Amino acid sequence: MLKKLLFIFTLTLIFLTGSVALNAFKPSLISWKTPPISEVDYQTGDIIFQSSKSGQGLAIQLATGSKFSHVGMLIEQGGEIMVFEAVQPVRLTKMSEFVKRGEGGNFVVSRLKNADQIWTDQRKQEVNSFVKKHVGKDYDLLFDWSDEKMYCSELVWKLYKEVTGLEISELKPLKAYDLSHPEVQKQMNSRYGKSIPLDEPMIAPGALFDSDLFEVIRDTDC
Repeated sequence: MLKKLLFIFTLTLIFLTGSVALNAFKPSLISWKTPPISEVDYQTGDIIFQSSKSGQGLAIQLATGSKFSHVGMLIEQGGEIMVFEAVQPVRLTKMSEFVKRGEGGNFVVSRLKNADQIWTDQRKQEVNSFVKKHVGKDYDLLFDWSDEKMYCSELVWKLYKEVTGLEISELKPLKAYDLSHPEVQKQMNSRYGKSIPLDEPMIAPGALFDSDLFEVIRDTDC
């Protein structure tokens, strides 16, 4: 009888010890999860921001004072959410692929505060026309304001301007940004040499994020 009681006691102790260890381990398992993209019902016109891993990302962050160095616009096509973005070349990218390129897989999505009034079915059709006109263009390494090539925030700003008539953020000349950091100067010298276009109008990802016309609907880094 004594042996039987000792056996039952030993089994109970092993079970309790295992349960405590498993519960202690659970938070670590949860912390490894990547936030699911599908938590929000995204729609055409939403803007997605990230800190990219590209070589120029740091210089953009330093010059603009923003943690964001890349931006694209979400477009619903055939029931799937795509990101219209200016990389090399300008293209439509699956949102899951876009997210993977960002630092830590983090991203922020903002939506126009009056999106329901602005994004009519007609305007969504006009977005498709804009995409067809610009997809395949080269990425603009010189951040020129012409339409020949495109950089990321320029593409989003011009899409909104052409399709909705909204200027979603104020343009600023290059000289209005902080160009003092050595990394910023290194990037400018490699691209412009001594002919830096200080008066060229530009728009930065951070300026789009700071626009009062939008509100954040998803932030995976908070």
